[in-house]
Amino acid sequence: MNHFKYFSSLVVVLVLALAFAGCAKPPEAEKSAADAAMNAAVAAGAETYAAADLDAARKILDGAEAQMKEKNYKEAKQAYLDAKAAFERATAAVAAGKQAAADEANAAVTALDEAWANLETTAKTVERKLKDQKDLWTADIATFTESLKTVKEGIATDPAGAKAKIAELQSIVDKWDAAFKELAAAAPLKPAQKK
Repeated sequence: MNHFKYFSSLVVVLVLALAFAGCAKPPEAEKSAADAAMNAAVAAGAETYAAADLDAARKILDGAEAQMKEKNYKEAKQAYLDAKAAFERATAAVAAGKQAAADEANAAVTALDEAWANLETTAKTVERKLKDQKDLWTADIATFTESLKTVKEGIATDPAGAKAKIAELQSIVDKWDAAFKELAAAAPLKPAQKK
């Protein structure tokens, strides 16, 4: 009879243990919500405009995945909830990041406008010495003017792309600045060489 009580107690304990083990389910809903929040952050432009926030959220998500592999479902559930919240913060930070990039691009465009105006003034002073480069200068005037217009229009929608284009325009400015300085430093034309 003692064996029967012991055996029945053991069976009850095993049934309860299996019941509790069955209650611990993987947090699939939380995982899906975190994944959706990550996709929304990426779609909003967090990789470009809120990279630090996005990286932090991905680290939290990686921790949740590690907890899932270890079957620590309670910890994984909380980590997925934390990751979702972090991805939502990254999504919210995109607007501020875009604004900062737009502000930088606008400041760079203003500097480019000023530098180009100075180049045009310098070009007039070295115009006679420009001979061989006159066609290149004329072509770059058209390229620069059109590209700058495109950059100004694109700042509102894609400030990061505009900043990349600004760097290209800056190289044109730098190229002509160096060329004009070299021409200005060259010996003045003799009267017989003037056209």
